[in-house]
Amino acid sequence: MNGAVAFVLKGYPRLSETFIAQEIRALEKRGLDIRLYSLRYPTDGERHPVHGEIMAPVAYLPEYLHREPGRVARAWRAQRRAPGYPAARACWLRDLRRDRTRNRIRRFGQALVLADELAPDITHLHAHFLHTPASVARYAALLRGLEWSCSAHAKDIWTSESWEKSEKLADCAWAVTCTRANLDHLSALAPEGRVHLSYHGLDLARFPPPAAGPRPARDGGDANDPAVVLSIGRAVEKKGHDDLLAALARLPGNLHWRFEHVGGGPLQGRLKNQAERLGIANRCSFHGALAQAAVLEAYRRADLFALMSRQATDGDRDGLPNVLIEAQSQCLAVVATDISAIPELIAPQTNGVLVAPGDIGGAAAAFERLIADAALRHRLGAAGQRLVHEKFALDPCIETLAARFGVGAPALA
Repeated sequence: MNGAVAFVLKGYPRLSETFIAQEIRALEKRGLDIRLYSLRYPTDGERHPVHGEIMAPVAYLPEYLHREPGRVARAWRAQRRAPGYPAARACWLRDLRRDRTRNRIRRFGQALVLADELAPDITHLHAHFLHTPASVARYAALLRGLEWSCSAHAKDIWTSESWEKSEKLADCAWAVTCTRANLDHLSALAPEGRVHLSYHGLDLARFPPPAAGPRPARDGGDANDPAVVLSIGRAVEKKGHDDLLAALARLPGNLHWRFEHVGGGPLQGRLKNQAERLGIANRCSFHGALAQAAVLEAYRRADLFALMSRQATDGDRDGLPNVLIEAQSQCLAVVATDISAIPELIAPQTNGVLVAPGDIGGAAAAFERLIADAALRHRLGAAGQRLVHEKFALDPCIETLAARFGVGAPALA
């Protein structure tokens, strides 16, 4: 691809979006000239190491238009004379008639600023997420007469209206998505061949096998050395952490375990209150969002990984949570739900255990069995680690995306 590429992101950097950061860095290593444009300012107090390695400069668009009215007005005065302005304005007005929200107005204002401030050597726009970032990229591409593309993930797919998804997929040059379940859904809405599968993959150099060897063979029988159940993910409805706590509360009193949760999110307080009501608060630790080194240490302390994903009331659901791939890279047995694309990674009784979303009894039975059987945990975890190395390593997974951008193998150091 000739020229630089602008990546339009909802927020940057974000601890919960390691997969985007590792993708950006991998594409940079292959020679892609990337510039980052973020719709929101960062809110996390820490960064992952990969954020420090990314060379791309980042510019922040007005997060709220009323806070930077002069900047927005300057962009509008300049862009309303652009040849693409009538088409961009007409596209936005069609969208606004169907989505009469302040957010839709904000998207067009951000697109005006993006188009006005876009570096002159940028020849292509790429949006991460099919909802808000793709809207901003689409309007800005129309203003500047450029092609644009998109990476679709999870919430952006399942909480967007069908009309918006189909129209964006018709307008973009190409799109990639990170699971086969997503691919099937989006391909039914898009022109043939428009959407491509590109698993995120895991940078195995950042998640090497534990150096300490096999984990201790805890079996839940020692109150002084309980088995550690870990879950990582934002405290939001679709992650099902409340179902996970309810399942743990059903375990026999003579089975000794400790639960650790890593991740930010709006429902943290509610989960802590639930643990108190269930009488298990003294066994639970809620760490909040952590940088990658601390996350890796949490995986290595754990004996079992659990994620009870489900569909949220607004339709949001997981795709293939990257934390499952990370956990398996660390030889952890996994209990998860058979929703969305999770079965693309977890084969029941082969490299993990799957239960139905919301099946608290089934999850409790799986936890009881795996906490008590260290040998079974080791067998499932070892199988998962092999699968991650064979199918979900970053370099082979990113080939499809790299090819779309026209870049090849990474440059030698």
